[in-house]
Amino acid sequence: MAKKTRIKKKRVRLAFDEGIIFVHSSFNNTIISLTDRAGNVLAWSSGGKVGNKGSRKSTPYAAQIAAAEVAKAGLEMGINRVSVIVKGPGGGRESSIRSINATGLRVTMIKDETPIPHNGCRPPKTRRI
Repeated sequence: MAKKTRIKKKRVRLAFDEGIIFVHSSFNNTIISLTDRAGNVLAWSSGGKVGNKGSRKSTPYAAQIAAAEVAKAGLEMGINRVSVIVKGPGGGRESSIRSINATGLRVTMIKDETPIPHNGCRPPKTRRI
């Protein structure tokens, strides 16, 4: 009988020095994705992926852990400088930026691209509690 040989795939090490981190923070969740300069997603994380469910996904703590996970993945790829683009009104905006800065990535730019309606869609009814 012939022996079966397994072919191991070589893990391609991506070499980048600069990246873009997008922080999409809504009232229900915070999604953080790391891209290269062309916009190709290299790593991502969210409040739910980190292990929180329900209303805990939208907390600043969940955003902090998710941002730290993405930043560690970026450091492993060789990224040391990032620009941060923030979208949305949620609670994880500032805590995620602080966490990215604390892990060792150098934040070169912070840009707020929160979409603002110019009298477009009608807003939802006000909540009655």
